[in-house]
Amino acid sequence: MAFCSTKFLFLLFLLSAIPIAYLISLELATPPTHVYNYHSSGWFRECAKWDDLNRRFLVSFLEGGVAQLSLPDHEDPHSSVLNELVVVKDVDLAGNASLGIVVDRPRNRLLLVTADVLGNLYGGLSAYDLSTWQRLFLTHLSGPSDGKSFADDVAVDAEGNAYVTDAQGGKIWKVGVDGKFLSIIKSPLFTPKEWYKNLVGLNGIVYHPDGFLIVIHTFSGNLFKIDLANGEEVKFIKVIGGPLTFGDGLELISPTKLVVAGNPSGRLVESSDGWETASIVAKFSGLTHRLASAATVKDGRVYLSHLVGMGYPKKKHAIVEAVFST
Repeated sequence: MAFCSTKFLFLLFLLSAIPIAYLISLELATPPTHVYNYHSSGWFRECAKWDDLNRRFLVSFLEGGVAQLSLPDHEDPHSSVLNELVVVKDVDLAGNASLGIVVDRPRNRLLLVTADVLGNLYGGLSAYDLSTWQRLFLTHLSGPSDGKSFADDVAVDAEGNAYVTDAQGGKIWKVGVDGKFLSIIKSPLFTPKEWYKNLVGLNGIVYHPDGFLIVIHTFSGNLFKIDLANGEEVKFIKVIGGPLTFGDGLELISPTKLVVAGNPSGRLVESSDGWETASIVAKFSGLTHRLASAATVKDGRVYLSHLVGMGYPKKKHAIVEAVFST
């Protein structure tokens, strides 16, 4: 019996060593595109967005908070690993995760989504001044008495209204420019018939300059168009080459092109008819073992940020340039 147990443990060790060795080989491999590496105190980083005016990436933490990764005016492509500088650690939101962020440049502020990841019993939206990091407002979107919800990502329209996706409850909260809760956008289209496709629902969201929202449903891979000028009408966007299953963060890089971060790392989606329909035109595999969770544009180039960091005691995270190919 002891001999069998020893063999079993040895076999278990060998089986566990294979994926570990594979991960190490992926980490040691030279990346095919440009990478910004940065050290962090935490394993998980949800979203990174480029703040062009201040030449920095802003990164949200699953343990709660936001940090900046400042870049020098003259970058060295072989420069050392960047370090986080925490700029937001809100005591009123302690115990909750910081998730989707968006830079609202016209109003010089950062919008931040906060949620109770484990219990799904709290969701909120806050805004912070990009110069002083003073909190401008905190809007509570859901609480224990409202049932399960998961505030996830945020987009902002031309008037400064914010739209926050609920990945658990199949809805979108609308918040005014001053932080006042305005309304909820709902549609039967947001809830697929298959129960397992609703485990992670509405996720990444962007505002299109023509006055509508584009939203992705992660587990179904469905893409939706919400016409804000037409009674918030919700339409299903037919995606040729889709569905966009496991899509997470979105980034609109032009009126006709959208980047979907997730698994695979990145997909480039294009539309020629105002997002009534669309096509997957290119993909980028990237650091698949790190799980791409968000996309951003820096100096005309697309970068993907990743959920998982590697290393100990310092955790090294990666923001990777996405070069798409067909």
